[in-house]
Amino acid sequence: MGARDKLTAVKIRAAAPGRYGDGAGLYLDRTEDGGKWLYRYTIAGRRRDMGLGSLDAVTLAQARRERDRWAAVLASGRDPISERAREREAAATREDPSLSDLVDTVFGAIKHTLKGEGEAGRWMSPLRVHVLPKIGARPASSLRTADFVRVLQPIWRMKPTVAEKAYSRLNLCFKKGKRIGYAVDPDTLAAARELLGDLHIEPEHIAATRWQDAPVLFTRLAGDTSGLMCLRLLLLTAVRGDAARGARFNEIDGSLWIVPKERVKGRLKAATDFRVPLSSQALAIVAEARRLSNDPETGLLFPGDRGEPISPNALLKAVNKIGEAGRPHGFRTTFRTWVQDTLDGSHDLAAEAALGHVIGNKVRRAYARSDYLDQRAALMQRWADYVTGESVQVVQLRPSAG
Repeated sequence: MGARDKLTAVKIRAAAPGRYGDGAGLYLDRTEDGGKWLYRYTIAGRRRDMGLGSLDAVTLAQARRERDRWAAVLASGRDPISERAREREAAATREDPSLSDLVDTVFGAIKHTLKGEGEAGRWMSPLRVHVLPKIGARPASSLRTADFVRVLQPIWRMKPTVAEKAYSRLNLCFKKGKRIGYAVDPDTLAAARELLGDLHIEPEHIAATRWQDAPVLFTRLAGDTSGLMCLRLLLLTAVRGDAARGARFNEIDGSLWIVPKERVKGRLKAATDFRVPLSSQALAIVAEARRLSNDPETGLLFPGDRGEPISPNALLKAVNKIGEAGRPHGFRTTFRTWVQDTLDGSHDLAAEAALGHVIGNKVRRAYARSDYLDQRAALMQRWADYVTGESVQVVQLRPSAG
């Protein structure tokens, strides 16, 4: 077909109903009230017509560019119609992701705010175990209240703590998904919660050693393994396990240990470094760990077998080996109960600060910013003296009411 046979804007306006060729497979099917563009090609011996849009929406120049684009696809050995379908499916997936993709997107956006990027607290675990295997492949926009009721109902009563985490994380994903622009409706989750009913979560009390038995326990924890030394430091300082397991020598300055916020409980964005005053007995453990260390300047106080921080399971195995029913995290309760039973109420704020608990409401905290370091130092030395038997404490228990 020569240049004079190609279509022009004038020819198109004057054309009667029928099919007109522009060359290289581009055709216009003219109708009384408009028309549509076609790209005709042959692949594997089969002729195919590919629609390129209506005459009203696509100009002649645009139709030629589209024809050239798909002709290049054909020249590469691919079927233009099949390739366009694949592209549209990929675009639809981006605009309407599966639930699994939506969860991955939201988790990727927030994990930098979580401790250990969400792995320490296993943020994804409730969803990976109980939700995504059942409905993760579904487009998030297609999920309805009944779908969430179906996947959450089996754990709503049997595993209420896990169910609460699964629900709250799904709810977060749908709210953020809606803000991104996905066609998801957080109200479907709110309705599911109403149908599922109230969650009955019983507080799980961690087994704690009686404070009266703390001196005997400290003696039984004697030894120079990482597990035993870490447990002794936990008992003397009442810090959380993550803080002690990851402790490094360069975090300790004199008698002050500064736990970096990455190992302090709470959302990473809201957490701050935590100052821990060390008693003379705690400092002796640090000195012992330094003597045994291959890296006494910046290394771990309590390395595991592979040079990583000692694991929580290693601590549990150590207390189990000596037949101790109290759990490492329960040492915090041991300390707090000792304060409650043996000291007057003037030590309560220092004790709560020593445990890293939030004291007072937001307004009070805005003005009262002390971490009671001096009071805590005296209190923790008093506790360490009791635990190690370096002071004799005569305890008069409060009479019971009645």
